[in-house]
Amino acid sequence: MSATPRTLNLPASKSERRTRLRSIIGGSAGNVIEWYDFLAYSIFSIYFSKAFFPGGSQTAQLLNAAAVAAIGYVVRPLGSWAIGALADRRGRRVALSLSVAMMSVGSLIVALTPTYATIGVAAPAVLVCARLLQGFSMGGEAGTSATYLSEMAPTGRRGFFVGFVQVTVVMGQLVALALMLVLQRLVLTPTQLEEWGWRIPFAIGGVLAVFALYLRRGIAETDAFERHDTGGATQQAERGSLLVLLVKHRRQTFWSIGISVGGTVAFYTFTIYLQKFMVNTTGFSRNEATLITTIALVIYMFFQPLFGLLSDLIGRRPVMLIFGIGGTFLTVPLMHALGATHSALTAFALNLGALAILSGFSSIHWLVKSELFPAKVRALGVGLPFAVVSSVMGGTTEFLALRLKNAGHEAWFFYYVSACAAVSLVTYLLMPETRHRSIIDEEAH
Repeated sequence: MSATPRTLNLPASKSERRTRLRSIIGGSAGNVIEWYDFLAYSIFSIYFSKAFFPGGSQTAQLLNAAAVAAIGYVVRPLGSWAIGALADRRGRRVALSLSVAMMSVGSLIVALTPTYATIGVAAPAVLVCARLLQGFSMGGEAGTSATYLSEMAPTGRRGFFVGFVQVTVVMGQLVALALMLVLQRLVLTPTQLEEWGWRIPFAIGGVLAVFALYLRRGIAETDAFERHDTGGATQQAERGSLLVLLVKHRRQTFWSIGISVGGTVAFYTFTIYLQKFMVNTTGFSRNEATLITTIALVIYMFFQPLFGLLSDLIGRRPVMLIFGIGGTFLTVPLMHALGATHSALTAFALNLGALAILSGFSSIHWLVKSELFPAKVRALGVGLPFAVVSSVMGGTTEFLALRLKNAGHEAWFFYYVSACAAVSLVTYLLMPETRHRSIIDEEAH
């Protein structure tokens, strides 16, 4: 990889194509590591909660750890705003390097912080600071990495390449789960995991994030940013401006929110809550539910670039309508069928069907948003609306589902998911098709 990053036009040689591919890989690899680091906290909290929150029941300790985890989600919009604005003003490469560096520091802090028994209340205080860093980093990472890949990918295969953004999200989760299984079954005893073994995933994540920082320091800046980097004083002043985003590009901002509402709720429902639903409602054991959902998630990963490629061939809107129509009209019967089945194979098929519908959103929503905004506010416009929707609606999805079930109105949640998908469906029907009217392409001419 070249030591000096440079701007890339459409590749005319094998060397330029190789550099472009390395830049895409560098951006994607960093995203996997970021998601691994961010999700490792929740996955391993069952082991380290006692170290930071002693006394009381295990449930109380886990609730304290979960409260700190929630801080990471609350601060995501702030990170999306700050790092997204930096990406629009100083470059995608600089912002991506900063986000992964912050994630590395956050993970290493968790790995190295002494326990409550050693430093008292300072231990949970330091943990909060580490989680703030992680949440801030993830808020900026999501929109900026999607913007970078959208601008770097070849025009005719942009959907295919940006589909890998969602692959990195799921892969980060699966890597963290796989490490947990290895530590549990092959390396450490439960006592060792509780005493010191929980530090291992955070140490690994911190080191991997440093490696991702090394990769990202060598990636190329995008043409789309470089072209706007030479604009006049007015254009320079508008770059990364929240006011410009909300005033001059308010229609695209509302579209971005509308695109995200249904998909965000469906994502948290079908990738996170469904496992608990199959245990609490359908009656599967925890091991059965985990196996079904994990296998379905692995297949779901491969759906993303394929659905992205489909959008390159037939357009973004038809692919989004797969989710809009499917999410609106099929969620309720699908969830009822899943709640009534006693067959693991049927449950798997229904789970995979839900994820296939979701893929109409998750595979290309980052790209569609990137194609709506001009380069001067693209990273901010892609990341901030989604971060707000994710914090407000994504973070409450599971809570709402469990509250309605506890109140004896579980089916109301199914209609809630459908209603959110209907909001996105209306958005898809009203907004322009971006495959042939992409601002990314218009700016290139």
